[in-house]
Amino acid sequence: MSVRVQLLGDFSVGVDGRTIPDEAWSRRHAAALVKLLALRPGHQLHRERVMDSLWPALRIPEAAPRLYKAAHYARKVLGRDDAVVLRGETVTLFPGVDLEVDALEFDAAADSALSRGAPAAAEAALELYRGDLLPHDLYDAWVEDLRDRLRLRHLLLLRQAERWEDLLAIDPADEEAHLELMRKHLEQENLRGALQQFERMEHVLARELGTSPAAEAVQLRERAVDELRRRERLTPAEETRLEQRIRFCRTPDGVNLAYAVTGSGPPLLKAANWLTHVDHDWHSPVWRHWLVGLSDQHQLIRYDERGCGLSDRDVPHQTFEAWVSDLETVADAAGLDRFPLLGISQGGPVAIAYAARHPERVSHLVIYGSYAQGRRTRATSEAELRLHQLHVDLARNGWGIDDPAFRQVFTAQFMPEGSRELWDAFNELQRQTTSPENAARVLELTGGIDVVGLAPLVQAPTLVLHARHDHRPPFEQGRLLASMIPDSRFVALDSSNHILLGDEPAWPVFLAQVEAFLATPDRAHLP
Repeated sequence: MSVRVQLLGDFSVGVDGRTIPDEAWSRRHAAALVKLLALRPGHQLHRERVMDSLWPALRIPEAAPRLYKAAHYARKVLGRDDAVVLRGETVTLFPGVDLEVDALEFDAAADSALSRGAPAAAEAALELYRGDLLPHDLYDAWVEDLRDRLRLRHLLLLRQAERWEDLLAIDPADEEAHLELMRKHLEQENLRGALQQFERMEHVLARELGTSPAAEAVQLRERAVDELRRRERLTPAEETRLEQRIRFCRTPDGVNLAYAVTGSGPPLLKAANWLTHVDHDWHSPVWRHWLVGLSDQHQLIRYDERGCGLSDRDVPHQTFEAWVSDLETVADAAGLDRFPLLGISQGGPVAIAYAARHPERVSHLVIYGSYAQGRRTRATSEAELRLHQLHVDLARNGWGIDDPAFRQVFTAQFMPEGSRELWDAFNELQRQTTSPENAARVLELTGGIDVVGLAPLVQAPTLVLHARHDHRPPFEQGRLLASMIPDSRFVALDSSNHILLGDEPAWPVFLAQVEAFLATPDRAHLP
């Protein structure tokens, strides 16, 4: 007779080559009794220990009948009267049978491998680890100690086998694993890989622990940077990326916001817009040319709005007022006094509200592809309202699934002239940046935006740019903003893309217009 019990990952029992179907274990305590006994030496335990483990809140007279019932149903499921035997003071699982228990096999293999210290032995033991011990029994105290023991051994074996990526998948803040991967990249002369690894370490340590990489990691980074500059003439994009600094600040209502600083020169603060990720955006062809171009002559400061990117995902309040407050928090954290402000799309109304409330701090205002009224506010028919709700429902119900078809609806509107590579990148960017629920909440809020009353209060000189055939905020909304903001200039761009592409003619026109506008003197400093 052969019996195999699987306790790592999903629970299952096989008797003589026949696996007991999952639905047979409808009696929870019958399954718990089998799991408990399978893990004990000799697969037996004193009956009081069994009762204390499975029913810790009950006295023995109350627990005893439950033990008999659990044993009875376990025998029925396993198909043998001698599967669980209560004899004297002990309870035994399949007495006289040499059970195969995967958790015990892994424990023994880990003992041997860790004592030998060889990577090959560690790899062999790791093959036996299919997952944590009984992960679906998290609240059963009797399994906690052994689960923690096996989990620790799994981590030790990963170190012994030098499987650093697997370690980071479990603990992204493991500095040793990051360091080892940086060393490995440098040994292989993969200098960019080493720098990317440092970025990953820096971001996760700041977010999870509020710390910075140790001196050794900083030295390895500098070594990679110096060698890269010695060997190659870096592109502006790469030079800018090397200088990216990601920091965190805390809003008055306790939300941690991630913001990034790139480039040098006079500051340019960008209000948060639809779904960004200050780290991922550097790797994405969707935003890279924007960030490099805007950082060429300025110190660009941008941030992830609450609920998105590296900022806190689980947020207490998602309101337009909270978005304006977040912009105020980032401006203060970055130490800005008087500065130009950029609002793209959803960030436009937020920037307008900030500029209207803080005229002493905004020297220039740039608005691109934005609107005075959200989709629901400007709707003039029931059909338009239904269309807005459809987009909200698409985000809430389809955003998080593997099939990108739901996200593709937004992608096609944001970049209708984009290549398949760009569409795939934007689909992935949307998936990375936030949860389906947060995406839906953002769409609901943007639909109700109305800054018609605030726009005339803006005192800063303003440049409004809009693509003629934008499929998101219509061209008329850009013209409306320019007509309401005093001392504003409107530029129509020959494009159908809401996010301008790096290789389309409208992109250099946009950059040239913005740079020329920002180069105009700050009137507050004129004699």
